[in-house]
Amino acid sequence: MEQPDLKNLHFGYIKTDYNIRCYYKNGKWSKPEVSTSEYIDIHIAATGLHYGQEAFEGLKAYMGKDGKIRLFRWQENAKRMILSAEGIKMAVVPGKLFRDAIFQAVKLNKHFVPPYGTGATLYIRPLLFGSGAEVGVKPSSEYTFIVFVTPVGPYFKEGIKPVDMMICRDVDRAAPLGTGTFKVGGNYAASLRALIAAREGGYSSAIFLDAREKKYIDECGPANFYGIKGDKYITPKSNSILNSITNMSLIDIAASMGMKGERRRIPVGELSTFSEAGACGTAAVITPIARIVDPDKNMVYEYCTDGKPGPVTMKLYNKLVAIQNGDEPDEFGWMTVME
Repeated sequence: MEQPDLKNLHFGYIKTDYNIRCYYKNGKWSKPEVSTSEYIDIHIAATGLHYGQEAFEGLKAYMGKDGKIRLFRWQENAKRMILSAEGIKMAVVPGKLFRDAIFQAVKLNKHFVPPYGTGATLYIRPLLFGSGAEVGVKPSSEYTFIVFVTPVGPYFKEGIKPVDMMICRDVDRAAPLGTGTFKVGGNYAASLRALIAAREGGYSSAIFLDAREKKYIDECGPANFYGIKGDKYITPKSNSILNSITNMSLIDIAASMGMKGERRRIPVGELSTFSEAGACGTAAVITPIARIVDPDKNMVYEYCTDGKPGPVTMKLYNKLVAIQNGDEPDEFGWMTVME
């Protein structure tokens, strides 16, 4: 196939040469198989289609200045996929199988890893779903695990820039004792009404509040929220939000800079006390927030009045990206250099 221009990529799907597939039948996983097809043959009664038995992950491979490919904290993605599988009663993908599949997918498509210095990366998408046929509501007896990769450009082509967000009270992304802590497709489907409404109103994303009381910050669109107050990095604690690996990493980086990390409930009213705020996740790393608008309360919380990210946000962003690209020592032991 024709090689895409890896120096000028958008953030979206581009076909690569190979993907990896494994199948769970009769209580055991098959060995990884290599496929060149972008399509899957799925039973019309598969539980992944009818009852939402589906989970996925997202991580990236980075090309270093030394010409070596690095993976960022893939072990945490493996752990989270196990958590998601257990949460909706799917067969667990063992850590070794997860590793073998993602490494093989990257190696077979290594010529799609964008060059160092472009801000682009190879996005890795592990996917697990119930593929066995069931008409009654119950877990499948068969599962399919797929890993595909695609080169993606930087989320912000013109550089990291602040965006406006809107607080949403009329849509719940997940219930407190539901599936919010699992990376399953249903959570993203549940968020779409709010995200589309926000974008139609001129906002980048919607901020969800806790489903029980509508008093506390929960998720920030498809990402985790954080706020900066003095020497504190503060992020929500909730049993209905996804534990972002990027957020975990930023907490550690903040601590290495002498800041105090706090994971706790954040009342909406506390937004006025933050000097900086942002959303964090694999896609953009950090999305600085310029304004948060609360239309129901007729409130506006402003952070980036000059249109630029705050100084703490930029320090956190630059440090994490430097580690991921191999430009600074990996003091945390997060990166795996592929041979």
